Amino acid sequence: MTALRVVSDAGESSALAYPADAGRRRGATLVLAHGAGAGQHHPFMSGFASALAVRGVDVMTFNFPYIDAKGKVPDRVPVLEACFRAVVAAAATHPQLEGNALFVGGKSMGGRIASHLAAAGDDFAAGLRGLILLGYPLHPPGKPDQLRSAHLPAIRVPVLCLQGTRDPFGSPEELDPHFRTVPGPVTIHAVEGGDHSLAPRKGGPRTAQQVYADLQDLIAGWIARGLGRAV
Repeated sequence: MTALRVVSDAGESSALAYPADAGRRRGATLVLAHGAGAGQHHPFMSGFASALAVRGVDVMTFNFPYIDAKGKVPDRVPVLEACFRAVVAAAATHPQLEGNALFVGGKSMGGRIASHLAAAGDDFAAGLRGLILLGYPLHPPGKPDQLRSAHLPAIRVPVLCLQGTRDPFGSPEELDPHFRTVPGPVTIHAVEGGDHSLAPRKGGPRTAQQVYADLQDLIAGWIARGLGRAV
């Protein structure tokens, strides 16, 4: 793991590169953004990044500016987008990741901002190979009419969305009609019993770590197939 600083119009942000295991590198980098309530050092983020690196995917995580500033309220959307773009650019030229196919994604809010970038319709979006969403926040809990889906038809890259069946921000069934508007291939994987963090109910037959391991296998395999390589 390598720490770095990324400077953009949005300010300066900390980032972490998780190089893939040398013998299993798939030639892909996933720039993975955190959710609204916690930064890149949260166990969910570091756990997924480390596990995907073991599975051959180079990963870069980062903090949005408000996290490094120890703020509680997320930055405005343009600031979040500018920061994310700068981190993707840094990943593309990082010595350990250079030359890789680029994927973007994130947990909750981070995935939402990643989807904005994929829908931008510019050269930046054209350089992306896929979008990975870990608990997409389709709407605020209890407010199904406040949808965050207007931009989805502009996404032109393959999408993998992992969504818990207990997610109060939108169930897989709720997401389905909105993601059908995406012109490219979309996979919505329902995590049975999963909450907004994809974790199962406590006391169930499987632990969160067991569920996460399966999801990490799924992500690594999806990336490999997207690049036309063996899983």
